[in-house]
Amino acid sequence: MAAENSSVTEFILAGLTDQPGLQILLFLLFLGFYVVTVVGNLGLIMLIGLNSRLHTPMYFFLFNLSLIDFCYSTTITPKMLVSFVSKKNSILHAGCLTQLFFFCFFVISESLVLSAMAYDRYVAICKPLVYTVTMSPRVCLLLSLGVYVMGFSGAMAHTGNIASLIFCADNLINHFLCDIPPLLELACNSSSVHELVVFIVVTTVIGMVTVTISISYALILSSILRIHSTEGRSKAFSTCSSHIIVVFLFFGSAAFVYLKPPSVLHLDQGKVSSLFYTIVVPMLNPLIYSLRNKDVKAALRKTLGKTNFLRKE
Repeated sequence: MAAENSSVTEFILAGLTDQPGLQILLFLLFLGFYVVTVVGNLGLIMLIGLNSRLHTPMYFFLFNLSLIDFCYSTTITPKMLVSFVSKKNSILHAGCLTQLFFFCFFVISESLVLSAMAYDRYVAICKPLVYTVTMSPRVCLLLSLGVYVMGFSGAMAHTGNIASLIFCADNLINHFLCDIPPLLELACNSSSVHELVVFIVVTTVIGMVTVTISISYALILSSILRIHSTEGRSKAFSTCSSHIIVVFLFFGSAAFVYLKPPSVLHLDQGKVSSLFYTIVVPMLNPLIYSLRNKDVKAALRKTLGKTNFLRKE
C-alpha cells in the first residue's frame, strides 16, 4: 500500500556502526550470541518436550517463551549479521514491513507470556490446593491462544500504522532492524497521529502486563510473608526469582525505547536498548531458567544420562 505512494522501494539498514575496524569483531560477537540463543532455546524446547516431569503449566509457558525467543531472534539477528560483512545491507519495502510485523508479533507475545507465567506462579504459591484445576491444560491452551491472538492484533496495528507512511528520497534507516521509531523519523508524512497509535498500542500491552504481573507478585509477596519457616520462604522466592529477573531485563529495555516519542529518544540510545532486548535477553532467558532451576538441571542430567547409556549399548 505504502509502496504505491512512496518513491522508496527499498531501505538501507545502517547497522550498529560504520567503523570498518569493528565490523568483523562485532560479527563474531553477535554470531556467538545467536548460536548460544539457538542452542539454548531449542535445547530447552526439546528438554521440556522429552521429559514428562516437565509437562506442567509452568514449563508449558516456558516452552512458549523459548519458542518465541528463538523465532524473534531469528527474525532480527541474521539480517543484522549481514550488515557487518556487506557494503550495502538493503531490504525491500515489503521485506521491511514483514520484519516489522514478526518483530512486533514476537515481542508482544513474549510480554504476554511473561504475564501468564506470573499468574501461574501466583496460583502455585497462593492457591496450591486448586492449582491443577485452575491451571488445567484447557486453561493453559486458552491463555496461550490469547497471547498469540493479541500478539497478532498488536503487530497488525503497528504494521498497518507504518504501512500508511510515505517515504520520499531518504531511505537510510538508522538502525539494525526495521523498527518503529527510525521509520517514523524517516517518513515524509509522519505525524502525531502515527506516534499516538504507537503509544496507545504499547501502553495498552504494557499496561495489561504490568497490572497482571504487579498484582500477581503483590499477592505472592503477601503470601510468602505469612510463611513462618525460613526454608518455606526461601523455596517460594526461588520459584519466582528467574521470572522476576527476566521480567526486569525485558521490560526495562523495551520500555526505554517505546514509551518515549521519537522526538525525545535519541536513535543511538534506541539502538543500544533494542540490542539488549532483541539479542541479549533471548540469549540469557534459557541460561537463567536452566541454571537457576533444579527441575531443568535434573531433567538435563537424566536426558544426558540416557544418551550416554544408549551410546554404550
